[in-house]
Amino acid sequence: MNEELLKTLEGWTYDAKKKCIVKEFLFKSYLKNISFVNAIAWIANKQNHHPDLFVSFGKCIVSLTTHDEGGVSAKDIQVALEINKL
Repeated sequence: MNEELLKTLEGWTYDAKKKCIVKEFLFKSYLKNISFVNAIAWIANKQNHHPDLFVSFGKCIVSLTTHDEGGVSAKDIQVALEINKL
């Protein structure tokens, strides 16, 4: 994982064990959380790169990795940057 790239991703951390970048997003309502998840789905479809999502009432944990490359790639960074714009 390129530490310099990670520094450009506000709020994201690197999980060395899972070889992915992760960020937790908090919401005051379930509907706002689901709207966020749907927006991520649009980004993922557009980028053809799909994060793992854990969704609960007021929280969404987003995890990105490129399985074909065995860890974090430029694709993950790009999707993370787009998600941060939401």
